[in-house]
Amino acid sequence: MSNTPTPHIEAGKDQFAKTVLMPGDPLRAKFIAETFLEDAVLVNNVRGIHGYTGTYKGKKVSVMASGMGIPSMGIYSYELFNFYDVDNIIRIGTAGVVRPDLKVRDIVIGQGACTNSNYGAQYQLPGTFAPICSFELLQKAVKAADELGLKPLVGNLFSSDIFYDDARGLDKWQKMGVLATEMEAAGLYMNAARAGKNALAICTISDNPFTGEATTPEERQSSFTNMMKIALEIA
Repeated sequence: MSNTPTPHIEAGKDQFAKTVLMPGDPLRAKFIAETFLEDAVLVNNVRGIHGYTGTYKGKKVSVMASGMGIPSMGIYSYELFNFYDVDNIIRIGTAGVVRPDLKVRDIVIGQGACTNSNYGAQYQLPGTFAPICSFELLQKAVKAADELGLKPLVGNLFSSDIFYDDARGLDKWQKMGVLATEMEAAGLYMNAARAGKNALAICTISDNPFTGEATTPEERQSSFTNMMKIALEIA
C-alpha cells in the first residue's frame, strides 16, 4: 500500500527532488520558488503549506515550508524522508541571538541542536540523544558560503518549544556556547538520524531577545537571500 499522498502532503510519489529546502514560512517557500527556481511547479498546498519543485542550475530541487515548531517540522520531514524518498532536507530559517556578538542578518549554521523538547522520548533511548547535522552537508555549506564571500558561524543552536517564555534562560545557554535560538532544527536532525538521511539547518538572525531588535515579517519572508543561496548551491 502506498504511503503517498500523505494526510499532510498531496504530491505524487516522484514529485519531490532528492533535496528539499525547508523554510518555516510558506510565503518564503513561494518566494524562493519564484525567485530562484526554473519551471517551478506547485506540488503541495495542503493547509497552505506551499511545496514547489523546479530546477536550479539544471538540477531538480524542491522547496516546501515546515510550519513553526518541532511538531510541525517533525511531521513534514518524517513524511518527506520516509514516504517520498527525500535524502536531504536543508532548513533555511530564522533565529534569535544567543551569542552576544551576533547581529541581525548574520548567518549561523547548526552543527548541533540543543533542545528543551520531549521529541526524542519516542525513541526510548537509555540516555540523552545529541541531535547533529550531516557533516557532508555542513562541509558543502561552509565551502559554498566561502565561495559566495559569506562568513557564517558554525556551532550549536537551541531548538525551543517555547516562543513566549517568561524564563527563557538564554543567558544559561549563552554560557554553554550556543549561538542562536530557533524552533525546528533538533526535530529535523532526529528524524534524519532515525531515517538514515541527511539534514542541515542554516539560519539568519532575525531578532535579538536581549535588546528587542527585530526584523519585519516582510524582511524575513524575502530579504534573507544569502542563506537561500548557500542552500541552493549545495542542493
